[in-house]
Amino acid sequence: MPKKKTGARKKAESRKEREKQIRASRGNIDLAKHPCNASMECDKCQRRQKNRAFCYFCSSVQKLPICAQCGKTKCMMKSSDCVIKHAGVYSTGLAMVGAICDFCEAWVCHGRKCLSTHACICPLADAECIECERGVWDHGGRIFSCCFCHNFLCEDDQFEHQASCQVLEAETFKCVSCNRLGQHSCLRCKACFCDDHARSKVFKQEKGREPPCPKCGHETQQTKDLSMSTRSLRFGRQTGGEEADGASGYDAYWKNLSAGKDDDYEAEDDDEDEEEEEGGRDSETEATSMFGHLNLGRTYASGYAHYEEADD
Repeated sequence: MPKKKTGARKKAESRKEREKQIRASRGNIDLAKHPCNASMECDKCQRRQKNRAFCYFCSSVQKLPICAQCGKTKCMMKSSDCVIKHAGVYSTGLAMVGAICDFCEAWVCHGRKCLSTHACICPLADAECIECERGVWDHGGRIFSCCFCHNFLCEDDQFEHQASCQVLEAETFKCVSCNRLGQHSCLRCKACFCDDHARSKVFKQEKGREPPCPKCGHETQQTKDLSMSTRSLRFGRQTGGEEADGASGYDAYWKNLSAGKDDDYEAEDDDEDEEEEEGGRDSETEATSMFGHLNLGRTYASGYAHYEEADD
């Protein structure tokens, strides 16, 4: 039989587990709170933007640059990690920086750890907005991550995308591989999967977590826990409802469209006829009023003939 754990042994194991979680949480920093994605206000043009080496709008250098890895603005020389030694002197400004990151366009301090590790673990290395397809160098705003599909978003499109992210690319909640109800939803593929088809031979499922998407490998979520909605269109076959004669879909759509056009044309023709009749009546009254005082004598129009005058 295994030995029974003592109280001290249990405390030591729980402490090790907490320390392990703390170390893991340090590496998994929220993208919005990362120093390379911090908010910065330019000293010259006073415009707020992402942490950058040079202002996106006026290209001026900031007085107090922020390190993209550790987030410090002053090197206190408490350790011997600095590449450039400055014993007894606190370095700020350009004396503190050592490089510029090619991915996040921010300063990196002259610490050996920051210089050697930031370029490999920069969270904005492949940051491209899923909506507008702009990178860090193409706009001045910060980069965010969608809380549903975990794709990168720029500051302009973050709210609009997250409002329409939970929409399936299908008209029903059925599994894409069969006709059963999809219990697992992938918010990157915008598709539902049943229990059988959610199991993938390529992507392994971790213990205690939801199965990964069999298409992209992104972690799926329970459909009942989300506010998922299906795709809807304002045109095409979904606009025409079923009629008494069974005509629906695109046929009903075009029928309704043509019926609406015919009604418009008939209404326009009636209006034109009324306008023409009114115009003819007005012209007749104007002509009679103009020539009513003239006396042309006896004419053929009045029933007079030339032989009547000879008889007289």
